[in-house]
Amino acid sequence: MPIFHHLGFVPDKRHVVTRQPDGKLYHEELVGTQGFSGMSSLVYHLYPPTRVKQKDKPYSVMPEVVAESSLDAMSFKGFELKPEKDYLKSKKTLFVNSAMHIGLAAPQESTPYFYKNADADELIFVHEGSGKLFTMFGELSFQYGDYILIPRGTVYQIHFNTTQNRLLYVESFEPIFTPHRYRNEFGQMLEHAPFCERDIKRPQNLKTYNEEGEFEIFIKKKGMMYPYVYANHPFDVIGWDGHFYPYTFSIFNFEPITGRIHMPPPVHQTFESKNFVICSFVPRLYDYHPQAIPAPYHHSNIDSDELLYYVDGDFMSRNNIEKGQITLHPGGIPHGPHPGAIERSIGKKETQELAVMIDPFMPVMLTKEALKLEVKEYYKSWLEEMPVTANI
Repeated sequence: MPIFHHLGFVPDKRHVVTRQPDGKLYHEELVGTQGFSGMSSLVYHLYPPTRVKQKDKPYSVMPEVVAESSLDAMSFKGFELKPEKDYLKSKKTLFVNSAMHIGLAAPQESTPYFYKNADADELIFVHEGSGKLFTMFGELSFQYGDYILIPRGTVYQIHFNTTQNRLLYVESFEPIFTPHRYRNEFGQMLEHAPFCERDIKRPQNLKTYNEEGEFEIFIKKKGMMYPYVYANHPFDVIGWDGHFYPYTFSIFNFEPITGRIHMPPPVHQTFESKNFVICSFVPRLYDYHPQAIPAPYHHSNIDSDELLYYVDGDFMSRNNIEKGQITLHPGGIPHGPHPGAIERSIGKKETQELAVMIDPFMPVMLTKEALKLEVKEYYKSWLEEMPVTANI
């Protein structure tokens, strides 16, 4: 849950006459979600934020679903996704349900245009690359290991420092929050939480762009992309305050919760929405009971799928896993450590693994783009080597 923040000039009272030095009014805009009851910010523009100059023909960006139902454990090699120059074209949605889209991107160039997702909060995990996110709320630097949370309706440009960038993204049709159980009734992070407000990086360096002309904004809504041209720069903001704004959080600032025996996945929870949770697996000490088994126990996710995105380090519970690989373990069948993983974990003191886990509460459907990256017959990977028996 973002904490209150403000940048630039704001008047002493809301919704009152506030004039620019030349006598013109500043234009106040309330930006928020969930009607008038969710998080919001009040933003003060030089120009009305409604000055549409031109709109072009919309086109579909709806993912092509090829498997609406599956009970197979599957795996996908994310780093086999081919890089593309354009940011929006590089985004490939792999998994979808009615609540969220999950995908990968490998953009090589910064966006010369502006982009707004009018449907979904975007959570981007930066696996490779660094750069800056520019919005009307200010600037946000990002680097390897950062989560970037961009609330729906936020117009942004993303600038990369290099041509080698790898991103994991989630588009959520419900707002994304920090876990409720880590916050008190006032919204403050509790002492036992694995991160705190100091770890959340908020926008800085607000710059007011007093520019008129033609400014191209691509707006995504219900699987369609709408090219709009506005008459003034969208970052014409003189100041703002509130709880609605993009922010970053580094996976390296997640402080793991450990115990004497193996702790369940919810201790790794980092974000939540109405229909899914996201967890961060980070370097940590293993369980310290003298008879502890550090490897996770076999478990059945009856009510949710499990997607695990492998970032870095030694993935103790899996065999033959690479950086950028994704495993999908569907709800309804058990899964657990690969053969040999339990035995080799005994006596280990720590792990250096780094991974992002997404648990959708509704089954995900597979897209055409996902099958391009599939590791064939992953579902057989739990079979042990069977001894050869001679026929007698």
